[in-house]
Formats: sequence, C-alpha cells, structure tokens
Amino acid sequence: MTSPAPALTPAPAPAPADLVLRAARVHTVDPGLPEAEALAVTRGRIVWVGDDAGADAWIGPDTEVIDAAGRRVLPGFVDAHNHVRLGSDEACVQLAGARSLEEIGARIAAWREQHPDAQWIEAEAFDYSVFPEGRMPRAEDLDELTGDTPAFVLSYDVHTMWVNTAAMARLGIDRTSHELPFGTPEKDPVTGEPTGFVRDFAVRGLSRAGHRALRELGVPWASPERQYGRLLRSLDDATRFGITTIVEPQNSLDDLELFTRARTEGRLRSRLVAALFHPRGTSDAELEEFAEAARRFDDEWLRVGPLKLYIDDVVEPRTAAMLEPYSGCHRHSGETFYQPEEFADLLAKLDARGFQCFVHATGDRGIRTVLDAVAHARELVGPRDARHQVVHVECCDPQDVPRFAELGVVACMQPRHCAPEIAGPGQDWAHNVGPERWHKAWPMRSLQEKGATLAFSSDWNVAEMDPMVGLYTAVTRRPLGGGEAWMPEETVDVETAVHAYTMGSAYANFLEEERGSLTVGKVADLVVLSRDVLAVEPEEIPGTVCEIVMVGGEVVHRA
Repeated sequence: MTSPAPALTPAPAPAPADLVLRAARVHTVDPGLPEAEALAVTRGRIVWVGDDAGADAWIGPDTEVIDAAGRRVLPGFVDAHNHVRLGSDEACVQLAGARSLEEIGARIAAWREQHPDAQWIEAEAFDYSVFPEGRMPRAEDLDELTGDTPAFVLSYDVHTMWVNTAAMARLGIDRTSHELPFGTPEKDPVTGEPTGFVRDFAVRGLSRAGHRALRELGVPWASPERQYGRLLRSLDDATRFGITTIVEPQNSLDDLELFTRARTEGRLRSRLVAALFHPRGTSDAELEEFAEAARRFDDEWLRVGPLKLYIDDVVEPRTAAMLEPYSGCHRHSGETFYQPEEFADLLAKLDARGFQCFVHATGDRGIRTVLDAVAHARELVGPRDARHQVVHVECCDPQDVPRFAELGVVACMQPRHCAPEIAGPGQDWAHNVGPERWHKAWPMRSLQEKGATLAFSSDWNVAEMDPMVGLYTAVTRRPLGGGEAWMPEETVDVETAVHAYTMGSAYANFLEEERGSLTVGKVADLVVLSRDVLAVEPEEIPGTVCEIVMVGGEVVHRA
C-alpha cells in the first residue's frame, strides 16, 4: 500500500504592488511574452506581467490601480537622436513651412512689428528649396527684409546659417574670413566677398568654441538662458509625446550644467543620455575630461558617455560626401571632414579607449568611410561590443547595407526625413541625388532584412518630435497629409517600427537590460495610447496621443 502524496504547500501570495495597470492591450516588445493584459510595478520596476485574472493577486489596500479600458500600452519611446538642448526657440521668427522669400519676408515683418526694439532679428527653420535653381541664400536677400538690424537665420537642419550685411559686420565676416569658430563663410567666386551664407554651422557653431564665440559677439540665441529655455520646452514636449528616454546627441562639457539644473529643478522627467561632441582637433586631455564626465554622470536618469563625430555634412547644400558627383555636376561630389585613413585611425584610437561613437553620415561615400573605419578598428583593436552608430544613413549604397550587421554597427535613422514632402521628387534632396540613386534613400527595410539593428529617432528640431509622425512615415513613406508614397519598397511594418523606437534604440545605447520592453525586472517606463497603432490604418497613427506616460512607475503626464 503506497503512502498518500504529501499535501502541496500553496505558493505564497505576492506582496501587494505599488501600482497595477490592468484591462490593457500590452505590447511588451519582449518575444518571451509578446502580449499581455496587465502588469504590476513595485519601487519603479516591473514585478509581474500577465493576464487580468492574475492581476488581483498584486492588488492591496494601498495599490494604485489604473484601468486602461482596453487601450494599447507600449514601452516608453527611446528617441535615439533628439536635440532637446538645441530645441526650437520661441524668441525666433518661425520660418518652418515658408515656401517663398516673400513669405519669409512677411513673417519677419510681422515679428518686427511685435518687437520694434529688438537688437537682433533671429529666425529658424528656413528651407533650402525656397531659393530658385538650387542656389543658396545671400545677404542681399535678407538685407531687403531686415535693413540695418543684424539678422541671424538658421536652416531647418541647423547645418547652415544665413546672415545679412549688418550681421556680417557684427560677426567679423569679411573677405579675409575662412574658417571661423562658428562656421565657414561662403565666398563669391568672382569678387571673393562673403555671400552671407555660412556652412558647417552644425560642426562649428554648435561646438563649445562656436557657442562661446557667438555669446561673446552678442548673439542672444547663444546665451545660456535662451539655451535653458529651449531645453525646458523640449523636455516638456518629450514627456507628453511618451519619450521616456532621450538621447541628446551633441553636447559640450559646458552644456552638462543645463541638464543638472533641469534635474535639480524637477524638470527632467524623462531619462537622458548625453553624447559629447568630438570636433576635429580634440586633444587627449579633452578625451580624459570626457571620460571623467562619463564616470561622474552615470545613473538611470542622466548618463554621459558616447562621442559625436561628423564625417560629412548634408545633401541639400551638396556638402554630403557622395560616391559619384551630384546630379547636374561633372565633378563635385562633396567632401569628408577627414581623409579616410585619418578617420580610420581616429576611430580605432577612440575604440581602443572604450568610447562608443555616433558618426553623422548622410552621403553614400560618407557612410562607406565610417564602415571602413569600424572595420579598421576591429582589425587593430579586435572585435568588441562597441555599438558604434552611423547616424542618418540617408543615401546608402546597397553594397554597404549588409556591412552594418557584419560589423555590429547600429543604423540610427529618422524616418520622417524620407517623407516625400521633405526629401522626395521636387525637393532638393531628391534633385541633388538624382533619380538613378533614389533606390539608396533611407533603406530601412533592406537594413532590417540584413540583420542590422535599427534605432529610430526624431532628430528634433530638424523634424517633428512626435514618435507617431516617425512611425507613420516608416510604415508608409507617404506625405504627412496623405498622398503618393516615395520608395515604398523600403517601408517597414508597424511592429518593426515600434521595436526600432523602443528596444532597438535601447540596445543601441546599452540600455536593453533596463529599458525598451515591458519585462519583469526592467524599469516601468510605458505609454497608454489613445489609439491602437498596431491595429488602426496607418493614416490614423498621426494624431494618436499618449493618454498616460509613466517613468519609473510614476505617472508624469496625463492627456
């Protein structure tokens, strides 16, 4: 006669959670449990994910319970390239959407009526396509609109600056000027006089030396208080858009005080990773300062560490480095900021010191130069989990697409940039590249199919910060207001796009153990959406809002 089986001891009930979210459609971005209905949070971290029936066990008398009423829940968005510090400046004339010089003039005139005592006229977001036949703006274009008041106007991509004659005098731009701390003045090929168009502003004007020079020259836009105001507005926008981690891609050591101030004042409600700008000529002593900053700022709210470099510029003013000449040109194909061998040695040096590099590259030759440099670093230093990024990947040769996965290089991309109304037929990008190379434009699907890590981002304030705009464009490659798709063969499905905006960007920044998915043990960063972006028609994705945004288990925004 066998002995009776011992009685099973019931599993102890879990301790009540601080918060339970239930009645939701949770897309976890975790392949181990892709979908769920509820989750529990304790001390800012997810302690359980499952179905509604299991949620009751986690609810105690002090548990906050949020009923999602069947709404879609996603991990908080990780925006892998967002210039929150640069931001958009309410004190500037806003030129976004102005399609003619006349409209620019009207907006400046209206601003001057409201600010009759202004010592400077500052404007942002002019579009290169305003000017006919691909020419760049000139001081005389602006003189007619601004008179003797110095005027400082930034392009929509913040890579170039347009100034009037009065501003050239104040900034010391004359025929003897070559490379200034804040940019490279364009010269008239006949007279040798500066035209009023300044290139390389992103590389120089946004550098530590460039900002200091502009402040010393009295440009109000460059003042610390104006910078802090832009940062605060951007941080507030990031919170309401559900961006729970921001990667600010280009900062100097001077700028870190702005982030610590925002944190001290309770305005940093999203987590932030700050990359430090490595301009040409950065010394070994400065690299040690960068390493010390990375050691000092290394917690779950504010982390410093990656380095930002440029290999080329941008396609619209024909300053990106291309493998073949620009459309309509016999010879001009753009330049790299470093010779290939020099850049390869630099990247190997930085790799050997343990730095992760974010490298701006838009042209196909620029992208190839970066990939070649990573291959060189791996040969010299040996393979390591560096996760170097090529940032933008706008015009990528098909031969280089598989190299991203082979070399472990992340493709940090901004889907909105490839929208037809920004880069497609009739726009400067498509015109300068030429139809024979359009197949190279933002090859998101090709990269994903070849195994590359996609990290999506906004590139605010070059494009809209709202991830819904990026998701829509990645999925459709159509204009925001609807219309014909441009290069639809490079769209991705919505699940892939969501992954790139969450887990892909978390992985790209060594955050995948803590963020990017709704997984037990990770921080409770999530969004509750007004529409189910995984199920609605793509046209309904824009306009979807975050009804609840949670960071570390705390609700930081309610619509």
